[in-house]
Amino acid sequence: MTSSRPYMIRAIYEWVVDNNCTPYILVDALLDGVYVPQQYVQDGQIVLNISPSAVMGLHVGNDIISFSGRFGGVSQEVSAPVGAVLGVYAKENGQGMLFDAEEPTPPPPTGSRPSATLSKLPSKSKPSLKVVK
Repeated sequence: MTSSRPYMIRAIYEWVVDNNCTPYILVDALLDGVYVPQQYVQDGQIVLNISPSAVMGLHVGNDIISFSGRFGGVSQEVSAPVGAVLGVYAKENGQGMLFDAEEPTPPPPTGSRPSATLSKLPSKSKPSLKVVK
């Protein structure tokens, strides 16, 4: 099954914008494939304003998020794998969603039966949600 992260990012982005707030994303700037202005990275992370008035050409695909933004008055292209997005929230009140760091998942083995693949999955502890206020 594909990751729900890009769908959640798009949904929360729309919800934040619909409520006249400013959508921000928190990105792990140390992951491969992340292209952000390094001078604004702090503790390996960067917070980006992705409001319609701050960026041009915002694209939140299932694999990558990209846009053109201004940093210190200079237009720069920004892109990151969706898995590098650690959260999406409203600047004004902090409401939104945080995500766990995503580890790349290996492709399923070819020629295996789904029931055999499911039986090999390790059991995990109960799911948990984080409340962001």
